[in-house]
Amino acid sequence: MLNNFENDSIFTPEQVLENRGRVAIFIDGSNLFYAALQLGVEIDYTKLLCRLTAGSRLLRAFFYTGVDRTNEKQQGFLLWMRRNGYRVIAKDLVQLPDGSKKANLDVEIAVDMMALVGSYDTAVLVSGDGDLAYAVNAVSYRGARVEVVSLRTMTSDSLINVSDRYIDLEGIKEDVQKTPRSSYTYRPLSTLGLMDQSQDSVSNMVQASEE
Repeated sequence: MLNNFENDSIFTPEQVLENRGRVAIFIDGSNLFYAALQLGVEIDYTKLLCRLTAGSRLLRAFFYTGVDRTNEKQQGFLLWMRRNGYRVIAKDLVQLPDGSKKANLDVEIAVDMMALVGSYDTAVLVSGDGDLAYAVNAVSYRGARVEVVSLRTMTSDSLINVSDRYIDLEGIKEDVQKTPRSSYTYRPLSTLGLMDQSQDSVSNMVQASEE
């Protein structure tokens, strides 16, 4: 009896996606970069946008990252992102006493998630940062569903516990990774080659940032 009840109460992935309504995507660029690094893949951001939207109505896709204004390859990548479906929120990297550079955008992510509540039905948060758990919980209490996408080994349990759905990045890496190109050689960034080069410059974009 109990087994039958449990089987009947579980929605299939297709049923979940059908009820997502309007979707807003919030991507922690630094967190995603390090997750991809651990998986040994490069992210194809066109594939990622399609996979996270999954046929639902996309309200907006935000990409948050630290930025070095003097890095031309990084600026080229961000320009490509802006022209291919992403709203880029960039913050200048800050030099720390130990020589490292950091740009923490947790506040920006949390504020945007809260500010847009009512405009979306489902928020897709691509981050494993437990500091965002409070914001996710607040959004849920405002009536929105929250899906968290991240690498399990880099994801806080507190974030998973307050989400409505958790997706391990390792489980979808085949859908979002960049397809290796044979006999690839480095090409300098140019306006004409911007779209091709953008995917190759992603590692340069966020490597200086920290989670």
